Amino acid sequence: MKKIILVLIAIAMVGCNTLGYNSVKEPTYEDAAVSKFVQANYAATDALLGSLRKPIASHLPIMVATLVNIDELTQSSRLGRLISEQIGARLTQLGYNVIELKLRGDIFIKRSEGELLLSREIKDIMQYHKSNTVVVGTYSVAKDFVYINIKMVDGQENVSIAANDYVLPLDGNVRALLSARNK
Repeated sequence: MKKIILVLIAIAMVGCNTLGYNSVKEPTYEDAAVSKFVQANYAATDALLGSLRKPIASHLPIMVATLVNIDELTQSSRLGRLISEQIGARLTQLGYNVIELKLRGDIFIKRSEGELLLSREIKDIMQYHKSNTVVVGTYSVAKDFVYINIKMVDGQENVSIAANDYVLPLDGNVRALLSARNK
């Protein structure tokens, strides 16, 4: 009887594997065309870190603010919020401590805009978190591309310590992230 049960379990396990239950492949950031978006933002974060004028300690917290529309610095979009999330994710993957701003109550969070850091509050928030670095950025929509600028700012001295510019193609996915109805 034990042998029959073991055989049935083995058959069930093989059947599950052939159905794909045990062989679900986690996506890598090289897999799909959509991942080119993620790849671009990760590469931009790597380039930002590569342009540091002075070292930052990986154990000190870093804040990542929502990227804003260069024409209206109090507005963002799903694009700005998503890029910020991916920058934070990449920094975390590289061993940096990234503060989750969405859990804070004292940061200006405009509904559907994201974590917009007001300059008069940055020093207080950074002091509270023992952080001295914040990532900020802007995006500008053109005919065929979205131009993006990201900077690491030393919050104590209010100076940029790293910067990177990059471009995303204005394809259908990026247009959807910018669309007003998706805010």
